Amino acid sequence: MSRVYGEPVEVHTREDGRPMRFAWRGRLYTVIAVQEHWVINRDWWRESAPVPARPELQFWRVEASTGQGQPAGTYELRRDIAAETWTLRRIAD
Repeated sequence: MSRVYGEPVEVHTREDGRPMRFAWRGRLYTVIAVQEHWVINRDWWRESAPVPARPELQFWRVEASTGQGQPAGTYELRRDIAAETWTLRRIAD
């Protein structure tokens, strides 16, 4: 059950775009594991261009914790590529 949806979050990524850590509500979370990663493209079939545009949204479902010995939670990080913003959805503790 998600409790929070779409809160702005600051995400630090590796060179390949994979989230390493994020700051949310004044706390720093370290990503322990990436559970899933997917992208959503715009409605490319409605465009006249022969090659689909690059994805509009990237989603990363991650397991993260605030520190050693602290319980991990599951979070969904959403990156809006055009707006260059990240939002967070808390999935579970």
